[in-house]
Parts: sequence; C-alpha cells; structure tokens
Amino acid sequence: MRTQVSPSTSRRYPLALICRVYGLARSSVYAARPASTTAAAGKRGPNTPVSDAELLTAIRQVLMTSPFHGEGYRKVRARLSQTGIRVGGKRVLRLMRQHQLLAPRRLGPPNGNPAHDGRIITDRPNVMWGTDATRFLTKQDGWCWFFGAVDHHTDEVVGWHVAKRGDRWAALQPLREGVQTMFGAFAKEIARGLQIRCDWGPQYSAAAWIQEVHWLGMTISPSFVGEPQCNGVAERFMRTLKEHCLYLHQFESVEHAREVIGEFIHRYNDEWLIERLGHRTPVQARADTQRPEAA
Repeated sequence: MRTQVSPSTSRRYPLALICRVYGLARSSVYAARPASTTAAAGKRGPNTPVSDAELLTAIRQVLMTSPFHGEGYRKVRARLSQTGIRVGGKRVLRLMRQHQLLAPRRLGPPNGNPAHDGRIITDRPNVMWGTDATRFLTKQDGWCWFFGAVDHHTDEVVGWHVAKRGDRWAALQPLREGVQTMFGAFAKEIARGLQIRCDWGPQYSAAAWIQEVHWLGMTISPSFVGEPQCNGVAERFMRTLKEHCLYLHQFESVEHAREVIGEFIHRYNDEWLIERLGHRTPVQARADTQRPEAA
C-alpha cells in the first residue's frame, strides 16, 4: 500500500498513516525490510589532499621508523605533522583503529576522588624532581636495581644509576648526577629550593639519604602512602622504561644492562614526545625554557 497514491492528495500514503490504520509499529516494519544491497556511503565532506590509503601508508611508515613501539595516535599525528602531512587526530585514530594499529592497553579499575587534589607538574625546570626505583633480572648478577630522577616540567631524566645493590647510596646517585648536570657543581646548598618527590621506600627514609639531600639544599616532598599518583612523573617514566627497554632485553650482566639502559635514556631524552609539552622532546623543552625570551 505504500506505493499507492491517495486520490485526494495525489501523493503516496505516508508510512505513519498506514501503520496507524493497520495497528502496526513502524519499528516492526523497518525491521522487516530487506537489507540494502548497495554499499554504504562514505563520510560526507570535501575531499582531502591525502587519501585514506595514502595516509594509512604514511602511518605504517611512522610506526616502522619510530624508535619506540606502542605510540598512540596523538604521537603518530605529531610525527606525521613533522613530515609535512597535517591531518586531524580523529582521522588518524579512525584509521589506526580500523587496521588494528593501536597498541593494546590494560585498563585498571575506575579511579575515585584521589587523596591528592593538587598539581605536581611545574611551570619551569628544576622546581621539582621525582625519583623512584625498579628491579630487573640479569643472567650473571641476578636481580639488579635501576634508580632515576625525572624533572617534573620537562620529563627529562636528569640522573640515573644501575647497581646490583639497591641501597640508600645507590638511590643518591641520580640526584648527585642531576645536580652536577643541571647546577654545574656539587656543593652544599647548591640546589636550594629544589623539591624531591619520592615514595616511602626504605632507601628514601634512610638517614644518610635524607641528610645528603638536605645538605644539597633540597626539600623532601614525600608522596601520600598508597597513592603512587603523587609521584606520577617518575612512575610514568618507569612504565616507559619497562615497556621500551627492560621488558625487551635479556641482560647478561649489570654492565650490559647499564650500557643498554644508558642508550635508551639518551634516546628518550632526545626523541620521546611529551604531549603536554606540545609534542616536544624533553631536551627541546629544556632548551626552549633556557632561551632569553622564555625567561
């Protein structure tokens, strides 16, 4: 009856009127319709300079040549922009999702209102450093330790240390290296005003560690117990270190691990893109803050 014409209006009977007369639900009529054999229309809008096929090839090239694995669509879009291909982030996400190019990730439990409401990211370098440690396995030396210190503004690794024994003296080495690099010397009160964010590990509650940190003029800013988000900058770097270095290598000895980790940290500081810094690397961000116009 849908194809018949009303004699009074000279128009086809509307589906709403037909369903009302026969006492049918329009949803049932729509569900009973045969599926369309025509191909689905593409997304409407103007044609872009780069087709999806060309963009997909460029995305695959970026993923193959990137020094890191598991980078998300935002960093892929930033690297495409550096090569002259400027496209929208949602388009890159759509193509990577359709072709299974997104790195799998494990979703944790939903987070409630955290115990810390403040902000740990600083507006300039050398205001707060986060320090943390993790363990890894070697064939000859067994379990060994990595200690690192990360700037809360640039995410740059300012100091690191690899050792067989993870005691308070090993925990001091990244801070000593960072002070030498960033302040140009190692002396009493040279780093006055610099805050050190750490957890409540035994290395960071030892008297020797606390005394030397105070001797350098630093202020200890411990995180809340059971709240690793308070030390989120260092914790996030540790995750990056594990996913892109520690989990990918079988270390023969602590010396071998020190060499491989050192190469990774150098590559991280020079090439790792930080989204909140406008997809700049840690070294680029520090260099920009040291320019006269940034002072």
